[in-house]
Amino acid sequence: MIAAIRGTHDILPGEVDKWQYVERYARTLCERYGYAELRTPVIEREELFAKGTGESTDIVQKEMYAFTDKGGERVTLRPEATPSMVRAYIEHNLEHTLPAAKLYAMGPMFRYERPQKGRYRQFHQLDVEVFGMEDPAVDAEVIDLAWSLVTGLGIAQAELVVNSVGCPACRPAFQQALLAALGDNLAKLCGDCQRRSATNPLRIYDCKVPADQPIIDGLPHSVDYLCDACATHFAGVKSHLDAIGIPWTQSHRLVRGLDYYVRTTFEVLGQALGAQNALLGGGRYDGLVKKLGGADKAAIGFAAGLERLVLALPESAPIGTPARAFIVAIGEDGRAAAWTLLRALRQAGVPAQMELEARGVRSQFKRADRLAARVTLIVGGDELARGEVTLRDMATGEQRAIARDAVVTTVRDAVASTVGNKL
Repeated sequence: MIAAIRGTHDILPGEVDKWQYVERYARTLCERYGYAELRTPVIEREELFAKGTGESTDIVQKEMYAFTDKGGERVTLRPEATPSMVRAYIEHNLEHTLPAAKLYAMGPMFRYERPQKGRYRQFHQLDVEVFGMEDPAVDAEVIDLAWSLVTGLGIAQAELVVNSVGCPACRPAFQQALLAALGDNLAKLCGDCQRRSATNPLRIYDCKVPADQPIIDGLPHSVDYLCDACATHFAGVKSHLDAIGIPWTQSHRLVRGLDYYVRTTFEVLGQALGAQNALLGGGRYDGLVKKLGGADKAAIGFAAGLERLVLALPESAPIGTPARAFIVAIGEDGRAAAWTLLRALRQAGVPAQMELEARGVRSQFKRADRLAARVTLIVGGDELARGEVTLRDMATGEQRAIARDAVVTTVRDAVASTVGNKL
């Protein structure tokens, strides 16, 4: 047997229903908020992520699936979606072709990291981006969408955490204060933190090493070093969140792990996933579009881990599966008529099945039970002679005769009335 690669996983029948539920809800929500779907390639040039995600990030330094292709070009499987979304925005001049530069995407990402619950080497994300708008109300709307995604899926005990990491004008003073506060304690931190102190000191706050936490807890807070413009912007974001009743907590530890973030950063945390408790996260990245060759456009967005959202779904989530009809055919004449009826039901939008190999009536009813059919249609010589079909309600066991020309409409109504059906 050839097993799946470590860090990847098959999404099996039954589990797929949960994924479809989450994906369907996410699409509906994004479109409700005015976002258009964009689909970008899984493979991109390596330099896109080196410049976009950041040379100093763990993603670029340690985790990317990068290689030289047969044409001699350095390419990578995308480790995140934002640089790809920015590239597409620039390359296709989307600011001129879209009524509002509000985009979303869903798909697989790839990072070579240690697999654990909710964290895989191939994983899936919902990515939401807004370009060209810098008002704090835009930050609040993006956060509102993120919060509505989690709460709308019924995920309990969610927590919204916000922070501001400043901008290029005020961040140097904070970084200087941070390194000064570390002093001799820098040598006591882990190797990653010592490396980050030289490349991106803010990412020291990302450290998860238990022994480092007392030192990190005593470090300065970015919000105490914001310039007037950043402080006003952050106050506006929080005010807008208060106005629409979204609860938030401010955390100076929230800096996010990517180099492009400025000003607003946020995460929505869940309690059901243990250490990997971030369901989604994002923030502002106003300089990235220009850095990747576009105009100087403001931007903000977030990424939600679909694996984590699926894991966090409550058992009571109304996932449902399409209610089915099953046709029991008796005799060759019944099989011929059942085959015609089967296609008519499917063409009318009703999920329907029958045994394609000749089997006994009892065996066919057993299959109908296994498929959790909502109704079973019995087609045999007696029914054909009367121009009827016998309809059995599988929940109650009640049977009634239906005129052949009314079968499709009757079955469609019966199936559509089932809770959870989306017909």
